[in-house]
Amino acid sequence: MQIPNDSVAALVAKSLKARGVERVFTLCGGHIMPIFMRLDAEGIQIVDVRDERAAVHMAQAHAEVTGGLGVALVTAGPGMTNAITGIANAHVSRAPVLVISGTSPRAQENRGGLQDIDHTAIVRSITRYARTIREPTLALTELDEAVSRALGEGGEPGPAYIDFPTDTMRQPVPAALQLPEHLAPRPRSRSRPDPDRIAEAVDLLWSAKRVLVISGRGARGAGPELTALLDRLGAVYLDTGESRGLVPDSHPSVIAAMRGAVMGDADVVLTIGRRLDFQLAYGSPAVFGNAQFVRIADIPQELRDNRRGAVEILSAAAPALRALVETAGNRLSSVDRDWASKLRANHEGRAKKLRKTMAEAPNGSDGRLHPNRVISALQAAIGDDAIVITDGGDFLSFARVGLSAPTMLDPGPFGCIGVGVPYGIAASLARPDKTVLVATGDGAFGFNAIELDTAARHKAPVLIVVANNGAWQIEVHDQTVTHGKVIGTRLQFSDHAAMARAFGMHGERVETAEQLGPAIARALANRPALLDIVVTPEAVSSDAKTGLAWVPDLQPLAAWDEAERKWRAAGTTETP
Repeated sequence: MQIPNDSVAALVAKSLKARGVERVFTLCGGHIMPIFMRLDAEGIQIVDVRDERAAVHMAQAHAEVTGGLGVALVTAGPGMTNAITGIANAHVSRAPVLVISGTSPRAQENRGGLQDIDHTAIVRSITRYARTIREPTLALTELDEAVSRALGEGGEPGPAYIDFPTDTMRQPVPAALQLPEHLAPRPRSRSRPDPDRIAEAVDLLWSAKRVLVISGRGARGAGPELTALLDRLGAVYLDTGESRGLVPDSHPSVIAAMRGAVMGDADVVLTIGRRLDFQLAYGSPAVFGNAQFVRIADIPQELRDNRRGAVEILSAAAPALRALVETAGNRLSSVDRDWASKLRANHEGRAKKLRKTMAEAPNGSDGRLHPNRVISALQAAIGDDAIVITDGGDFLSFARVGLSAPTMLDPGPFGCIGVGVPYGIAASLARPDKTVLVATGDGAFGFNAIELDTAARHKAPVLIVVANNGAWQIEVHDQTVTHGKVIGTRLQFSDHAAMARAFGMHGERVETAEQLGPAIARALANRPALLDIVVTPEAVSSDAKTGLAWVPDLQPLAAWDEAERKWRAAGTTETP
């Protein structure tokens, strides 16, 4: 059956094309075939995957890397339910993703048709918009609204979901209703700061002695403005992962290795597009002491969660940061430069020591490589302009500290391990000019290992490195220490490289330090490639040590949990 040029399916494809969508991540299915075929007719690349969860993960990574909209097309019933983990991850990560699906033809609705289920009821709580569009004349209007909601126009960005009965997709839309306003791309709006709030923030920031700046997702794209503020104010800086690479590691304000110390020492904390979530101890005075907060964000969820600011500025990051610097003018900052310099010197000392110990990390008593040795070799090989995706639990803990790049992605605040392979595929397709490295643990790799087939078929130039320790190692450590018995957390030292070769990829297994460097070089030269690197399970990561697997009651880390208990018991805002 031919799909007419004036059909809903054709207009959906034309609208996406007009908005600059170059590829859609999908898995075929009868309920979506009209849109599927029209996307191809418009010249939009179909990246066909092996599981719908991976399709949405890829759409999210595409959005993260390009700064635009990621699009996934999933079929009805189990196709849509398979996608839920990806949708939930995009929801928590506030990533602009559009998910499109299909439903039973209207005459078959609620009659027990194939894959007939109420999709929108399932996803409504984890999307910014969820609609079933049955009337063909409303298709463009609804698609326009879904895209706007996903991009955060007037609210928080995140996944938007729409679906169409399959017969609706085939229906024509009258020419008079094919309005150009619904087909043309629109510039994204940016909120501007209130001058009075900016003046209040300048007074507080420029009079403080120990200012800590923490950026998050909402600060992306504001790197020059953030750097200018740090230079002018003399504050110290943490990125906590969401905006990694926004300020280069070489900048004198960066003090990542002193994270624990500075969080309890600052007198003013400036957050820029960053929620005070579990990674920042919910902003608790038990960890941050008596620090006052200045908060900048263009959405309420990043402006006042957990701790209200002494000053709150509802604005996009770049104009707010520019306004702070302009309003301060020639005013002298009161930030203690000796304090900031000492933190930077201690950071550099720790970073230098870490690089040395990583490069020289000894094998375990089992003769297997230490994860830090692997990470050191990878960092040396990828250079300073790569895209790095870190994934897993235990190995992520090592990689988060040891790897650095201008663009870094990880499982995010949802802790959605398994994203590494699909993220890496999408990132390498979007930016084939970059070296794209996925550094993942063997447990996390297993979630989407089948997508090696997708990488091979689409010739995605990605390097996937699997740190193979044959276990869910954080849980093994916790069970050993806390419960004295290991149950259901051991894996095999499987040959993942053999799996990669079976799909037509370059694959090598690495077991010694002598093999490591040459194998990385060969893999980089023959992407898509996978290295299965056997590492010792004896290495204990920082996350394993801090009680992350134990899940304390009040805070995510054991030390913070203890501090929170003491602070609550004392009934005071003084630092315990």
